[in-house]
Amino acid sequence: MVSDDDDDAIRTQAEKLLKDGLETQVFPRADDQETVLKIIGDLKVSDGSLTQRLVIGGFTLVPVEHGDIEQACETCMYYLVHRRYCELPELDLPVEEEWSCNLWRI
Repeated sequence: MVSDDDDDAIRTQAEKLLKDGLETQVFPRADDQETVLKIIGDLKVSDGSLTQRLVIGGFTLVPVEHGDIEQACETCMYYLVHRRYCELPELDLPVEEEWSCNLWRI
């Protein structure tokens, strides 16, 4: 079982990578089934590292405005509020509520 300390350490590492300028695939956003399948497929064939999940998942430290919607982790259906966690199986990642990824869903 993963502890809160483990989640915090991963979250801190992810935040540092993003603050240090890790370039992620913020666009295209997964607005259609084809794009969702492409991104999930890319995640499945990646090495599964934190860096690859952040890059392919298009993570940002701030919500992404897309169309008329501000896309933040806290408003995504995969976000676990009490754990501050993205439970999308291909990402499976501790996150902050104001972060965003390209697989955001309501």
